[in-house]
Amino acid sequence: MKNIQNVAIRLGFSICLLALCPITSAIAQDSAAGRGSFTRSQPTGWIDYRPAGTESQVPVQFQLPASRFSYQKIAKPNMPDSFEVYDVTFPSPIKTPHPLNNTVHCEYFLTTSPEAATAEKRPGVIVLHILGGDFPLARAFCSYLAQRGVATLFVKMPYYGPRRDPNSRVRMIQEGDPEQTVRGMRQAVLDVRRAAGWLAAQPEVDAEQLGIMGISLGGIVSALTASVEPRFDKAALLLAGGDFSQFPFDHPELAPLKKKWEAMGYDETKLIRLLKTVDPVTYAANLKGRKVIMLNARYDEIIPPPCTEALWQAAGKPPIEWWPTGHITAGLYMFQALDRVGTFFGETGSGDGS
Repeated sequence: MKNIQNVAIRLGFSICLLALCPITSAIAQDSAAGRGSFTRSQPTGWIDYRPAGTESQVPVQFQLPASRFSYQKIAKPNMPDSFEVYDVTFPSPIKTPHPLNNTVHCEYFLTTSPEAATAEKRPGVIVLHILGGDFPLARAFCSYLAQRGVATLFVKMPYYGPRRDPNSRVRMIQEGDPEQTVRGMRQAVLDVRRAAGWLAAQPEVDAEQLGIMGISLGGIVSALTASVEPRFDKAALLLAGGDFSQFPFDHPELAPLKKKWEAMGYDETKLIRLLKTVDPVTYAANLKGRKVIMLNARYDEIIPPPCTEALWQAAGKPPIEWWPTGHITAGLYMFQALDRVGTFFGETGSGDGS
């Protein structure tokens, strides 16, 4: 079974990457050569971040006050003629004990096609990666969306990629430490909110057409962030869900983790109460009336379908598609997902994506 899953993953990813090979390969080579790191000490520019007028309605732990922050934006070399990709960094609104984690790292994708050059403004979309921290899939979606005329910002979440201290075991989603998981999720939301402010300020982006998408963990964080960030007009949630109370806490494989939780003073009830503060279902009612699509696996073994259905119900039953796969084998449908997401974010008007 594991071999079948691995084949499905490789096949699905290969379909995505093959279609976008010149772009993703160039980025991979650039990163491997170490050119993704920042050497400039002076900022490229400054962003005056102002929250939306409804900020007082945002849950306190996710509120982001007005601020002015610097950023760096450096073009990646050796990109195809029709593309520009930039490394972008700016300070996280959250300061942690780990300095590397306190800088948000992003990649900004733009097409330089004649059609895009003549367009007055284009939609902007933030893309979030999977739990494992593999970036090629997120980059494939960024590249595809950019081809469709969408300005796309790939945001690396806390403790991933260049934000991870090699000498530290701290992670955004920390097994055995629910308090760190909540801190990591909160920082991810605030980082993405600041990233949305950066994206909206770009001269080629229509600030009224901002969207967000993510896969698996990225989908969960996308749902959570879209629920508390009124700037996001659209959200595409892939292999995502919520309602952590449905987590199989009695599963035998969780016994070692349960001991750690109990040592921290958390029984199942207290743990669910804590995790509810970062559960997208808690806030998903705010998505009602906005344009949302959900793409999910009918036999998902990682995000159980009841968790997906809970998020779907809480968000007002937006358009949803079910693939006849599990979480891992959903890689077989990634090309279909590219097309679906590209159409969704590329269209204008008041349609709901159905």
